Amino acid sequence: MTSDIRLAFAHPEERSVASASADPRDRISLRDHIVEVEIGAFQKERGHTQRVMFNVVVEVRPAPAPLDDDVDKILSYDRITEAIATELAAERLNLLETLAERVAERILAEPQAMRAFVRIEKLDVGPYKLGVEIVRSRAEAALKVMGQDGQEATLHPLVVFLDNATIHSAALPAILDRLVQHEGLPIILTVGLPDMVRPVTGHNPTQRRVDLLAIEQNAWVLAARDPRCVVMATRTEIDWAVKRGQMMVWAPSKLVLDAVDGPHSRAPVALALWLAETLAAERLIVHGDVALPAGSRVRVEKA
Repeated sequence: MTSDIRLAFAHPEERSVASASADPRDRISLRDHIVEVEIGAFQKERGHTQRVMFNVVVEVRPAPAPLDDDVDKILSYDRITEAIATELAAERLNLLETLAERVAERILAEPQAMRAFVRIEKLDVGPYKLGVEIVRSRAEAALKVMGQDGQEATLHPLVVFLDNATIHSAALPAILDRLVQHEGLPIILTVGLPDMVRPVTGHNPTQRRVDLLAIEQNAWVLAARDPRCVVMATRTEIDWAVKRGQMMVWAPSKLVLDAVDGPHSRAPVALALWLAETLAAERLIVHGDVALPAGSRVRVEKA
């Protein structure tokens, strides 16, 4: 028991050694990497940054050939710090657990990485540290889609904007059937404002929240029209569904409000385009008499 407790609070490198398999592996580590970032689920944690410390150990395959002192033949330490920086820049997160999962997944995408120990601690919450530590291995990594050549393939979902006439049309099930049958891609459905009176605040930040909540109400209306239309709000949910080729309906508030560099327009089609660009979508299909946005990084077409 004493040994178990000691290891529970030991550096990830000690944890790695203690749980090592019979197969020899090399280890690289990042110790006491401190970043100031806005993170946290509580309202008092919004609007300002706090110090977060990362300790990461990555078990890697031993090099199969002489290194020849060539940096391209190893997993560079920079790839660990880049994984952290990339995930911190992607969106504002509430949970250290989510950040740890994403950092580990990004590290394990490196071909040499076999197992990752990620410890993240908040340093400014009190006279102590609060943190989380996870261990993830390549064998346990989330399901990936494999191409015909046996290599991991990057999935580019299809984003579809549905106007209210389409949502309430008797033809909606047939429209969804065609998307599933003809596209062969994960489908993210987006909607606009419902045909109903909504509060007007006269204040841009609060009006933005009112409009986003109204769009989410409309998403639930669509969900009631077809059982395939599952409402999802978080990047984790969306990534999970995309990897499994599923259809979903986007509830935009969380991603939009947590985005480091969010959309500049509240227009529903502009939000759909922002989502498509954020997820590197294959294209955006727009249903209804809606003006198509210009200057997009993904292809936009009328249904």
